[in-house]
Amino acid sequence: MNITDIRAARERIRDSVYLSPCAYSETFSHLTGSRVWFKLENLQMTGSFKERGALNKILLLSKEERSRGVIAASAGNHAQGVAYHATQQGIRAQVCMPVTTPLIKISRTREYGAEVILTGDNYDETCAEAQRRCDAQSLTFIHPFDDEAVIAGQGTIGLELLEQCPDLDAAIIPIGGGGLIAGVACALKETNPRIRVIGVETARLASMKEALIEAHPVTLPAATTIGDGIAVRRAGDLTLPLVSRYVDDIVTVDEEEMANGILLLLEREKTVAEGAGAAPVAALLNRKTSLAGKRVAALISGGNIDVNFLSRIIERGLVKDGRLVRLQLRVPDHPGALAAVMAIVAAQKANVVSVAHDRSHYGASLNQAVLDITLETRGPEHIEEIIAALAKANYNADRVI
Repeated sequence: MNITDIRAARERIRDSVYLSPCAYSETFSHLTGSRVWFKLENLQMTGSFKERGALNKILLLSKEERSRGVIAASAGNHAQGVAYHATQQGIRAQVCMPVTTPLIKISRTREYGAEVILTGDNYDETCAEAQRRCDAQSLTFIHPFDDEAVIAGQGTIGLELLEQCPDLDAAIIPIGGGGLIAGVACALKETNPRIRVIGVETARLASMKEALIEAHPVTLPAATTIGDGIAVRRAGDLTLPLVSRYVDDIVTVDEEEMANGILLLLEREKTVAEGAGAAPVAALLNRKTSLAGKRVAALISGGNIDVNFLSRIIERGLVKDGRLVRLQLRVPDHPGALAAVMAIVAAQKANVVSVAHDRSHYGASLNQAVLDITLETRGPEHIEEIIAALAKANYNADRVI
């Protein structure tokens, strides 16, 4: 697989895949000390880059292969890419997905026309079932990353980056099985070897980093992560040598770093990213690699995140930033006590989210009640001001962590 294959893939899929923007971010440039562009693959029809490789593979199928149908195994994004483009081409598609797949990805895959089979607790178990069905029904298996046609399709992003940001110093790319970074790195390095290519894995499943250390793919123990799109236990046999040849460095990010990346992208850039899509941003924000002053493209690989899960990330992020706080304090059990506390909170310009008034628990004495209040604040300093104002009125408030 080389840049000629990637150029051919681009011509093949050009009319059916969105040329995603590569937008400069003044905000994140300031936050990170680099000059940052975001390649917004979350804006693709199916919400991620995966449809590029899926479509390239589908368009290379023979007439006989098309008539028999295709099958894929995926945690969601590859599934949607296969489902959408197979249906557009009039090809029957089956997709095996882990039972833990976010509901939004399951429902969208069905909406795009595929038959969804929920099986296995992780990708490896799901993939084994897909291979079994593939053999039993003589289907064509479309691998999510370890296939040259898929890798070439993903590599078309690299060609677009070269045109959209011609003076690029570095690109930061998420890594699961390695199909995305293998293709993009090949396109970048074979055109301009000066460009640094940095991969980002979730610290819980750094399978490519481990494979490079051992010089062969290694199967890691199963683990859960909010970066479900890059939760791959074993690097690809085809992707590993390409990563070894073209990728300069691989770093890891943890769960809180990805969650913070999701929140900041949403709040500062009005961009929705899933955990894997926010991994490059997390690497930049936490200075995982030295790119100060450099022109950097961070690939936002997907935005298929469950809205319920997103709401939890937002709430946790607000707590971490000190913009949401829960306080617990004891008050005399008589009329007006609650109003007195609320008056102090109001005077400090904090917004009350919820109040619980309890006489029977938390060790309250017979003449006391315990207040549990959640407040929206301006930040940590504001919280301290509120606690100090309550203390001045003889209410000792404890933060509930």
